[in-house]
Amino acid sequence: MADQTVFTLSEVAQHKSKNDCWFVINGRVLNVTKFLELHPGGEEVLIESAGKDVTKEFENIGHSYAAKKLLIIYQVGVLGGYTFEETETEDDSIQEPRKKEMEAFVIKNDKMPTYTAIFELFVPLLVAGSYFAYKLVTRMEQML
Repeated sequence: MADQTVFTLSEVAQHKSKNDCWFVINGRVLNVTKFLELHPGGEEVLIESAGKDVTKEFENIGHSYAAKKLLIIYQVGVLGGYTFEETETEDDSIQEPRKKEMEAFVIKNDKMPTYTAIFELFVPLLVAGSYFAYKLVTRMEQML
């Protein structure tokens, strides 16, 4: 990071037009002028944020790994007074999250006892059968 140009926030604030759009994310000064038309959220979002430190907004949106990797491509310098952590290098700060194994729903792994499954099957059948038997008996009584 020692070879990067150091900017102040007031210098970054001068670059807030469609033809010259800069902002700061995580202490990185970014020139996103060429990225305006490519931004999935539209260029208006970037132009509104131009000339500011938009770290919180960037993090709140939950950008993808690919979006975080673009920070390095459009970086033109660093914000003065910002200290990078020792572990935060160009590659370390945007590591791709490890993918967790997806667990599928498997009935075999269900901890429900067998008698509960039988109970859930036969109780509704018993209730429905009782209802129809009652209806049949009351109808037969009315016919007599």
